[in-house]
Amino acid sequence: MHHLGGFYAKPRPFLPGDFVTTDSGTGLVHMAPDHGEDDFDLCKANGIDPVFAVQGDGKYREDWGWLGGQGSVINPKFNAPDGPICSDLRESGGLIAASADYKHSYPHSWRSKAKVIYRCTPQWFVGMDKRLPSPPSGGEGLEDTLRTRALSAIANTRFVPEKGRNRIGSMVEGRPDWVLSRQRAWGVPITLFVDRKSGQYLNDPEVNARIIAAVREKGVDAWNDEAAKTFLGESFLPDDYERVTDILDVWFDSGCTHAFVLESGRWPDVMRPDGWAGPRADLYLEGTDQHRGWFQSSLLEACGTRGHAPYKAILTHGFTMDAKGLKMSKSLGNTINPMKVMEQNGADIIRLWALSVDFTEDHRIGDEILKGVSDQYRKLRNTFRYLLGALDGFSEEEHVADVAEMPELERYMLHLLADLDAKLKTAVEGYDFNTYTRLLSDFANNDLSAFFFDIRKDSLYCDAVTSNKRRSYRTVLDILFHALVRYAAPVLVFTSEEVWGTRFPDAGSVHLLEWPELPLQRAQPELDEGSEGASQPDFDKLSLSGRWAELRGLRQKVTEAIEPMRREKIVGSSLEAEVWVGKSYPGVDLAELFISATVHEGDEKVERTADHKCGRCWRHLPEVTEDGALCGRCEEVVNAV
Repeated sequence: MHHLGGFYAKPRPFLPGDFVTTDSGTGLVHMAPDHGEDDFDLCKANGIDPVFAVQGDGKYREDWGWLGGQGSVINPKFNAPDGPICSDLRESGGLIAASADYKHSYPHSWRSKAKVIYRCTPQWFVGMDKRLPSPPSGGEGLEDTLRTRALSAIANTRFVPEKGRNRIGSMVEGRPDWVLSRQRAWGVPITLFVDRKSGQYLNDPEVNARIIAAVREKGVDAWNDEAAKTFLGESFLPDDYERVTDILDVWFDSGCTHAFVLESGRWPDVMRPDGWAGPRADLYLEGTDQHRGWFQSSLLEACGTRGHAPYKAILTHGFTMDAKGLKMSKSLGNTINPMKVMEQNGADIIRLWALSVDFTEDHRIGDEILKGVSDQYRKLRNTFRYLLGALDGFSEEEHVADVAEMPELERYMLHLLADLDAKLKTAVEGYDFNTYTRLLSDFANNDLSAFFFDIRKDSLYCDAVTSNKRRSYRTVLDILFHALVRYAAPVLVFTSEEVWGTRFPDAGSVHLLEWPELPLQRAQPELDEGSEGASQPDFDKLSLSGRWAELRGLRQKVTEAIEPMRREKIVGSSLEAEVWVGKSYPGVDLAELFISATVHEGDEKVERTADHKCGRCWRHLPEVTEDGALCGRCEEVVNAV
């Protein structure tokens, strides 16, 4: 290669590279600062500037020794045994051993599998540790570098889940300078001129104003060589300045969205923040991968130009896997089409599934999982169906306004509703939608369907319409309806609309309503007085919630005792079972609580009753003289009609 001059005639030094190992190969390697970061850093540290051998079109520069400018660097001729490199080495006596083909991995795009040219080229950077100008009025307390400003903003941002703070924080703390430029034929251009002699970019208000006006009128295509002279005007000579042809990193584009989404006014006003007082979004929402993407580019851009993060909170979600926990992939054939799921199950099923999983982590979806969600949905829908039927014909005249006039059970249910309301608000504030849907489902299934509705169906069907118990029950059902349909609206969008429209067809959309106000919530402090549970021996000294906590436990115990009798056909239903309990529960209709025949105090046991069955309410009572006759309550109601 002695016949080559210029760059090649200059001797190259040996450099100690700590990344070169002596236990593999010769330990002597060529330096390629244009193609490797280690080589670039080592040469730079020793005062050897990169040559930029590979041009923007993927070809070697024209004065390169072999095939300069003749083709892409991805060219088998370069290292073929009979190619120019091996031939020249052989002619110069520099080829020690015979060459042979050797396959090795080449950089490639993981998505398209196309080969990637790795090259060194000048770029535009934002210095993470460069001292920034003093912040304007209103920015006191801000640090002096972009890195420290960003870390301070992270400390003042809410993260859901909290672990997101450490993730983005470690990235910002350890990241190198922010490279803004990309070399592509499309994209938002970096609209700058560079002084050919000094290498400094031109920052002139009049030039910038002309560029802004042209881009506003014609779009990014206005940035071209033909318009360059117009932009520079009479104050600057076109031959003295080079027009930058690089484009902005797309992450910088997305990181600027806060400027035109949150801030009003024209672009010149947006580009000139007053006192760093730009507004912040309440929430940025995206996947966990955006800690290194949109979240971070937005943070850095806003901290540099506005002095603070563009958001108050960041919420991240995981990704949906298939039923086996595998990433969905077209090549694996395990993708799930949401539209197909919606056609088969309905949109509300998809929403209920999405809000039932822990969205902060990767989560699964599949036929069996959706089947379980469908069961959950069906139970919630049945709760609304019961409420609609039980409230048919309910009017204000029937409404019981004074909580104190209601039976204990109704007051207890209002207490549970108030407690649910508080827990749901906490879940909403914490973006804990999994807990939100679980609380809603558990309340509907356990507290309403399996408990309150079950106990009070006797009163609903058999008491006089004017009785206080029945009126109180329907009043509480009305309060429950108005609360539950609002609680469910963000989850079961279409079902809630259907439920609301069925009862109030002329009242507009349920989605125009606000969070429910519980008019009887004022009863809660009274219900919370006293000690909870059965820790106190005297039942009548417990608080109302404590009394009913003990009664629910007793009810469960009696139900478990009756169940074997049902399986063995000793009784057809719990109404045929006579019950003995170990102590007195004054003021409580235990037979109604257990949905059983007569209840006595004594040694705990359950037997089939010998009493006859009322022909109307089906309760077995001593006062009923024969099966089919009416009990005193039913006879009074029938005679009053």
